[in-house]
Amino acid sequence: MPVQPASRSTPVHDRGPVAPAERATGATGPARASGTRTSAAWSGICVGVLVLVALVVFMLQNTGPVAVSFLGLSGTAPLALTLLIAGLGVGIVVLVSASLRIGQLRRRAGARR
Repeated sequence: MPVQPASRSTPVHDRGPVAPAERATGATGPARASGTRTSAAWSGICVGVLVLVALVVFMLQNTGPVAVSFLGLSGTAPLALTLLIAGLGVGIVVLVSASLRIGQLRRRAGARR
């Protein structure tokens, strides 16, 4: 947003249009409208595909076996697979807790109506 000049204490009535050379640099036309839901979905899909490509590259580069122990069980598995399973577990925990919180907020909003 361009910086506006300080206002004068007396109004100027004979002011004409501002020539293009006198306009502040960096001033563009009117502000663009915000994006649509379709553009937001498309952007989200593009980001998701980029993350998926990075995940596939990571999995292909980390195929060495590692020892895994969990709740008394132990074994070996590729590093990428164990990290992927751990990440999915965290995602599930976040989805469950977020769903519970959204349900709680909806119940509160319904009670107020």
